[in-house]
Amino acid sequence: MKILVVQNEKNLPDKTGDLLRELKSDAEIVCFDNSPKALAYARKNKVDVAFLDTRIPELDGLILGGYLKDLNAYVNLIFITDDRADAFDAMGLRASGCILLPAQKDAIKKELEMLRNKGAQKSKIRVFAQTFGNFDLFVDGQPVAFKYSKTKEILALLINNRGAQTTNGEIIATLWEDDEESKTSYLSNLRQDLQNTLTRLGISDIIVKQRGSMGIVKERIECDLYDWLEKREKSRYRYLGDYMNQYSWAEYVHAELDNISYGFDE
Repeated sequence: MKILVVQNEKNLPDKTGDLLRELKSDAEIVCFDNSPKALAYARKNKVDVAFLDTRIPELDGLILGGYLKDLNAYVNLIFITDDRADAFDAMGLRASGCILLPAQKDAIKKELEMLRNKGAQKSKIRVFAQTFGNFDLFVDGQPVAFKYSKTKEILALLINNRGAQTTNGEIIATLWEDDEESKTSYLSNLRQDLQNTLTRLGISDIIVKQRGSMGIVKERIECDLYDWLEKREKSRYRYLGDYMNQYSWAEYVHAELDNISYGFDE
């Protein structure tokens, strides 16, 4: 379980973190005193529980909670406040609970025992990326239909790059082998289409977007390639010489996968 603590510096986030470590010694506790850093962390890590100060500078806890819900609909939001009125606003975000400052150990313990989404930590990964043979993406066991074939190909390239941030220039060079300037606008439309598709399916958190680049969040998908590379002969998947067959650029990966496969017989 990952627990995020975001509190104004004067409200001692480290103290709340210490109390949580006493109560949940098996959990990973991460503390921040500002929202932008906390949000950047949440974009790359699935957060199960978030203790949020409602009075954080730059981006208050209620707004931050909304962003965290966008990233993970099952996150348990517990707000920390010195204003009872904030509790009513918190309920609008379907919060798990609310604690009045100063945060006390008993109050934190009670909220942990009454999490709104207790089963969220054990939920199955909804997304499966098939790379052996033809590339396809499945959500809850159903294949995803993409509006544009190039949108699907961009996602395939991100999965092929195994979590590395892939720049717009790299995407254009790979998919079109063309002048970057002539495809920049087209790529922008495809990136938006990809975002819209993933958001509609409730899986927008599998992609991390930065200025001018994107990357897949490997921990939020199941993928035959990733499992096979990690577990080799113990993987439930088998590489039989076919990889993303519909994309010519994927041929360059075959040599790497073939060498790994041949090593099994040595």
